[in-house]
Amino acid sequence: MNITEFAKAAGVSKSAVSRYFNDGYVSEDKRRLIEAAIEVTGYAPSVQAQNVRTRVTKLVGVIIPKLSSESCAREVEGISQVLSEQGYQLLLVNSANDPKKEVEYLELFRSNRVDGVIFLASVFTPLHDAVLKKMRVPVVIVGQEYKGANCVCHDDYQAAYAATKHMIDRGGRKPAFIGVAEDDKAAGKARKEGFLQALYDSGIYIERADMQTAEFKMDSGHEKALSLLKSGKKYDLLFCATDSIAAGALLACREQGLKVPEDIMIAGIGDSQLCKVTSPTLTSVHFHYRTAGIEAAQMLLNSLKRESSIPRTLTLDFELVERDSTAR
Repeated sequence: MNITEFAKAAGVSKSAVSRYFNDGYVSEDKRRLIEAAIEVTGYAPSVQAQNVRTRVTKLVGVIIPKLSSESCAREVEGISQVLSEQGYQLLLVNSANDPKKEVEYLELFRSNRVDGVIFLASVFTPLHDAVLKKMRVPVVIVGQEYKGANCVCHDDYQAAYAATKHMIDRGGRKPAFIGVAEDDKAAGKARKEGFLQALYDSGIYIERADMQTAEFKMDSGHEKALSLLKSGKKYDLLFCATDSIAAGALLACREQGLKVPEDIMIAGIGDSQLCKVTSPTLTSVHFHYRTAGIEAAQMLLNSLKRESSIPRTLTLDFELVERDSTAR
């Protein structure tokens, strides 16, 4: 669809569409018509047409949620590997898990000349939606599924299901859970749903009091695990949404005199280096983070080479890595 066809579909002039996508003045009525048409058609100005008017920079903006994250580091390695081979440089910014900063950086890259953006996302708010609709360059989302955008995701639901079922198959019948906030659709919502489905399929019931929500930190996992263990209930299965939370839970079990895995089994997600140095070593789900970065970079290059493409979501596979924390 070209700009003339889109303007006709939106019921506005071609100049109004051009002003909208170039941050010019557009009345509120026309803005609503244009945004409604974008929602229906998925239209965005072609990168090639814009590059006739603007300089190709060979710069790609990359937004990450946390500098210290091993998973982010592995994804950025994959991104860099592909893009550097094509002569691109990365502009790397850290949002520190602050959704407002993510929006600020998206605005920054929208207003300044980069050829594309790779966004390692955690949550989406109405502010995210507003700025993503106005992006003038291709955007690839990593880690979350987002309608109308190219996305590279991990199979969080099935990963959580597999880790939980693994512990059930080894005799776990008294479950507990430490997750993260469910506004994070992947790490929060999908992993919790996978955990619950594994219990349901095995005929195991869990009460709401047996489930805690933590931050993405070892200290928070330790705190929430202590809250569960001091409740007086005896658990024999604890699934944690991340490795760092699981490592904190391991420490809490040790402090409470519980043996892992004899008294309680613990598993996490991420297969970070931390899993190999905890005592006992930690069972976890291995996600292919570097591959996610490689695929995201390739998606971006494909978008830059073509005038238009149908957005697609690539969901990567995973591997369950059994270690001592579940080796009954």
